[in-house]
Amino acid sequence: MRDVIVIGAGFAGLSAAVELSRRGASVLVVEARPRLGGRATAFTDGATGERVDNGQHVLFGCYRETLRFLSTIGADGHVALQRDLETLVIEPGGRAARLRCPALPAPWHLIGGVLTWRALSLRDRLAVFRLLRPLARARRDVSDAALADETVDDWLIRYGQTPRLRELLWTPLALAALNQQPSQAAARSFVRVLVELAASDRAAAAIGIPTRPLDELYALPARDYIDARGGEVRAGSPARVTHDGSRVTGVEVGGEAIASRAVISAVPWFALNALFESGSPPGLDAILKNAARLESSPIVSVNLWFDRPVLPELFVGLPGRVMQWAFDKRRAFGADESHLTLVSSGADDVQAQPNDAVIALAERELRDALPEVGAARVVRATVVRERQATFSLTPGQPARPATATPLDGFFLSGDWIDTGLPGTIESAVVSGHRAAEAAWRALPSRADQKATKTPIG
Repeated sequence: MRDVIVIGAGFAGLSAAVELSRRGASVLVVEARPRLGGRATAFTDGATGERVDNGQHVLFGCYRETLRFLSTIGADGHVALQRDLETLVIEPGGRAARLRCPALPAPWHLIGGVLTWRALSLRDRLAVFRLLRPLARARRDVSDAALADETVDDWLIRYGQTPRLRELLWTPLALAALNQQPSQAAARSFVRVLVELAASDRAAAAIGIPTRPLDELYALPARDYIDARGGEVRAGSPARVTHDGSRVTGVEVGGEAIASRAVISAVPWFALNALFESGSPPGLDAILKNAARLESSPIVSVNLWFDRPVLPELFVGLPGRVMQWAFDKRRAFGADESHLTLVSSGADDVQAQPNDAVIALAERELRDALPEVGAARVVRATVVRERQATFSLTPGQPARPATATPLDGFFLSGDWIDTGLPGTIESAVVSGHRAAEAAWRALPSRADQKATKTPIG
């Protein structure tokens, strides 16, 4: 019998399993897909043989739980983390301006960055001061009911953020953090993001770029960590939860019944119901119905291989376009090939377009932003669609569930669990650590031991 079985091997499941393994629990991780990583993984491109991420992911300095997880598995050196927030932004038409934060205490370094940003007029720059009071209020209490019903755009307009400031700063940030258009997403999660970025640590808003394909960044090191401590990670192993009506008893994998004292679900919202195909206990009805009703938001990525290097930076922002960011994988991975990934978040419109149209759009927007691309030739192009990349944050979505459930010994994790954060890597890892804590407490031999609380993140 295992102490804990974790279903799902993405950031949530592997962070939970690593934390439990660190504490000495006997852990089994089962993943339905043939490769580890869930919605943050990589695959081999058939033409180039290169490992390609299923979507570009970035980290921020405020991802404290994620960075702790990576440190635990010995992978923290695989993220190029800025010292302070700095990004080159290229407007439509090619005008470029660098947002660079000065060496001031937080949050004044962020304000200083906006005040010295040449892309903005004086009026645009001064508008940022109007957010100080609502953000200070949100730091004390982000439960304001109005934030759940008000969109990001409405909230920004209410606090006097100018159209240009919204276009160049707030909209790209909202799309990157929420994966949804600011005209659609509820303001609460966005305000939480701003509070985290403006934390007391100057590095909180710094951007981190993985320097390895996503599976090599965390999934494979996490598997090795778990294996080394007596645990097991199985890919290609769809699981079903077993229970006696009131308490979880384990899982069934390919006809094999595996008993455990606790089970952690680390599957996305759209896969939760499938864990109970043989029937769920009545206490889980509301959770399962809400999970089935939760909508999704897509991300579309375009990979372009050029015959020469074309991007002047590791990454650049492309506001006012369908493709909002471009990343140089050659610089990130230290490879020889000139490989760019362009990302469209909240890509409801573009995801339905045929590949040729999406590739042509990405190439056109890149050439508009970077005239130096002019003579370069695209030698290969691919499109990656993650139609259910994140859960929707539109007002009126079902309530996100807590870690504990009415089924004794069964716990939930995943970026969609109620962490207060949007569907980010940090939300996934926070939920994984919370589920690990709850499962650890549920183990008979651990119940009387002092627990180590996991911070919200």
